[in-house]
Amino acid sequence: MIGRVTVASLLAFASAVRGGTTIWDGSFNPFTTVADFDNWSWANEVGTYQWYIHGSEPTSHYLALDPSYKNPADTAETHGLRITIDSTATWNSNMERAELIPQTTQNLGTGNLFYHFSLMHDDTSPPDSTLEHQIFFFESHFTELKYGVAPNPTNLEWHVSSQPQWSTPFVAGQWYNFAYDIDFSAETVGLWASNGSAPLTKVANNIAASTSTNSEDFHVGILRIVNTPTPETWYVSGVYIESGPITTAIGSGTSSPAPPGSTSVTPTTPPTSTVPVSTPVSSTTSASGPAQSQWGQCGGTGYTGPTVCASPFTCTAVSPPYYYQCQ
Repeated sequence: MIGRVTVASLLAFASAVRGGTTIWDGSFNPFTTVADFDNWSWANEVGTYQWYIHGSEPTSHYLALDPSYKNPADTAETHGLRITIDSTATWNSNMERAELIPQTTQNLGTGNLFYHFSLMHDDTSPPDSTLEHQIFFFESHFTELKYGVAPNPTNLEWHVSSQPQWSTPFVAGQWYNFAYDIDFSAETVGLWASNGSAPLTKVANNIAASTSTNSEDFHVGILRIVNTPTPETWYVSGVYIESGPITTAIGSGTSSPAPPGSTSVTPTTPPTSTVPVSTPVSSTTSASGPAQSQWGQCGGTGYTGPTVCASPFTCTAVSPPYYYQCQ
């Protein structure tokens, strides 16, 4: 009888905290050591992740697994992932990159899906706030987090098609939980966020975006625009994709405040209108309009920002047709 009650209680708890249906599980539980990531190749597409966007050093130079690397509230995971980027982490450009890509036959680009993940950095090898970082993004960059960009370079900023929409201070040692709310049918994207063990809350309403994915272009990792010797370490856990309704609980779901000092988007009607976190960069460019600076995006699928580069830089295809950059 006790056993039956325990099982029933666990099932009731699971149903209470899990809202939707997980269609791709990016948990790091299946990986015993980081050498397991090397089991995947284009000739042997096994596991849950493709691992090819990284530098020339061994995988252990860029990735590490440990229970201390996960959000402690995420009780479903045994360990999290530490990602390190440094001057060796170059792939196909001068940018520093260490990124995992979903390996799946599942359609990750249909209906209303929620892309979940949690992030943290420490104060030993923190990110450089003077350099732009692109974090957890799609090839077309229709939704992504950024760090080291104006107007709040020490904040994590959520961008839609390179335009800032929401921002929160990025404090060392604090876990930040996110879910991209992507309606592929309506072509809109919104954001859910929380800290630590607090349940997710919607911090930015869905707005129009050129939502598209081939189900293997979601970058679980970090891209730093400029290559410098100083290493950075980032911590990741809680990665999964679900169909709605959204699961808001993080582990136990214990309530605590939303991200400290975050700037929310005021609900608007219709939901496609935008209230930026601060005065945004102009969304259009003419011959007399603003020019994009070095390393800034200047073109690509769904991009609506400046397309003319400041002198002497030119708009260069980095990942055509999705991403062009002033170099």
